Amino acid sequence: MKQIYTKTGDNGQTSLRGGERVEKDDLRIETNGQIDHLNALLGVARADVDSPLIRQIQQELMVVMSHVATPAGSENPKPLHVASLTAQMEQEIDTLTASRTLGFVVPGDKPETAMLHVARTQCRTVERRLWTLHRTYPVDADILQFFNRLSDYLFALSL
Repeated sequence: MKQIYTKTGDNGQTSLRGGERVEKDDLRIETNGQIDHLNALLGVARADVDSPLIRQIQQELMVVMSHVATPAGSENPKPLHVASLTAQMEQEIDTLTASRTLGFVVPGDKPETAMLHVARTQCRTVERRLWTLHRTYPVDADILQFFNRLSDYLFALSL
């Protein structure tokens, strides 16, 4: 990218992967906006929480966004790693919750865990948007499972 602004979006359109122009409120763009928001929240959480897995998750979110923005029938050369990350999160969830009694939590005892809850609730929003998107533009099943498990992982990290 040579410059930040292109002026191509000034009239309410943006591009999908491959150049197809769509409205800025296209469900694929809206979904990616929600994923981007989650990624930013995870960055804030990562500043206070020791979890190398969060950075890997953030990097994978950008790959997921690329897949969401790939038009049906087009090939995306970026490989997904959501299945292996889901397995890693499940292992960490089991470790983090092994000696805990689970139940509802009122966020806010510590700033770092409160931010994990903010990220968790945004993750649930992303998951809902992906299921809505899936009805019109099929989403890889591993992506759908990944976001469901990610919200569980963020909850477990906050304990």
